Amino acid sequence: MTIFHLSTECYPVAKVGGLADVVGALPKYQNKIKDVDAKVVMPWYNKHFVYDYDFEVVFDGFIHQGSNMLQVQVLKERTNVLGFELYMVKVPGLLDRENPYGYQDESFQFLAFQHGILHWLSAMKIRPDVLHCHDYHTGLIPFMVENCYEFEFLKGVKTIGTIHNGEYQGMMSWDMVSFMPAFDHYKWGLLDWNGFINPLASMIKCCHAFTTVSEGYLEELFVSFKGLESLVREEFSKAYGIINGIDTDVWNPETDPMIDFNFSIKNALKVKKKNKVKLCKEYGLNPELPLFAFIGRFATEKGADLLPDVIWRSIKQSFGGLNIIVLGSGNEYVERQMKELNAVYSNFATDIGYKEHLSHKIYASADFLLMPSRVEPCGLNQMYAMRYGTVPVVSYTGGLRDTVKDISTGGSGLNFTYPGVDDIIHAMSRGLNIFKDKAQMENLVLSNMKFDFAWEKSAEKYIALYNQ
Repeated sequence: MTIFHLSTECYPVAKVGGLADVVGALPKYQNKIKDVDAKVVMPWYNKHFVYDYDFEVVFDGFIHQGSNMLQVQVLKERTNVLGFELYMVKVPGLLDRENPYGYQDESFQFLAFQHGILHWLSAMKIRPDVLHCHDYHTGLIPFMVENCYEFEFLKGVKTIGTIHNGEYQGMMSWDMVSFMPAFDHYKWGLLDWNGFINPLASMIKCCHAFTTVSEGYLEELFVSFKGLESLVREEFSKAYGIINGIDTDVWNPETDPMIDFNFSIKNALKVKKKNKVKLCKEYGLNPELPLFAFIGRFATEKGADLLPDVIWRSIKQSFGGLNIIVLGSGNEYVERQMKELNAVYSNFATDIGYKEHLSHKIYASADFLLMPSRVEPCGLNQMYAMRYGTVPVVSYTGGLRDTVKDISTGGSGLNFTYPGVDDIIHAMSRGLNIFKDKAQMENLVLSNMKFDFAWEKSAEKYIALYNQ
């Protein structure tokens, strides 16, 4: 079985969020299954990875996007260093930039990416068994495969869509239809949602099956899906919730090269403290106090706008009895508040930006991880935290609900129902009481490290879905 994963992100090539971690791990674990050949196709980026490894051009052609003729090159990484074949699509001026997102012409970018993939496969007579489309950036692929004249060779290839985050749907005006490959215009309804071309809606309509990255998130989409609630209810017969896993080769405290002191469950209590002491020294924090951490984008869906109030109120109400460290970026207002709080409170430290190595150090050092998410389709941070013996403090939503059970019900985390400042601080105060009970805290560290969130089970579920 040959599977092509189509995505704008893939760790470690280009990462903005959890999408990259999934696409960088899932095909690797699928390739461990007999008779499975999983590959990844993504845009070309001007990042270190493409210059650190050797690529060869496997296709060089042209596509028409409206009246524009665009060169399309497909380059393959020669050594399969990631555990799968990696292909990168380069379109000069569109798919050769520094970052995956943030450009005003991203609709043209993603159209060129999808058109380029299918043009390459058709021209080279490459017919995979499955095209696995990740998020709206590849959401038009299922429609194009079945309805665009240019891709007759691919018609009938099975398409799977995965919704990593339904908050983003890629809507664009109908003016953009002139830049798509030709199709019978009476089929316009397969692209339309409320008067716009909606790639995510089109993916749901046209794919053979679609998945969400947790069962809990699938349930939530039936009632809260940015206007697509009725669509997902209509198409529920082809909907599946499959929880993400984590790459235990990358996220392994015993071998992780990014942390200062490696540890296993046998010596975690002693060595995790050494990591904490080192991190606290670097940021001027007291290692004897409980350390709460937040790692992620400063997005409203992540509850990042709540952090400033949470920080100063929790420090005040605990009489300075805790430390907080925040790693993230993405909202200038929140970033500015973080810097201001950092200048005022000695119990608080922040590092603005995305720093993979620092995130690993924080997971290996912190006592508690804060995830006050309003929306969390799966969430990987809580799994990373537990793998490193850190207790997750999470809102009861989406994948967090599926993976973190409260200690009151025999779990190893702290849940709060509503993502609001009062609820978060109440959960943190529970954490402070646990920290004071040394035996209970040590038991939580060790029990969290025993959880198995590896990709093997989820990879098998995807293969079963493809076969189905």
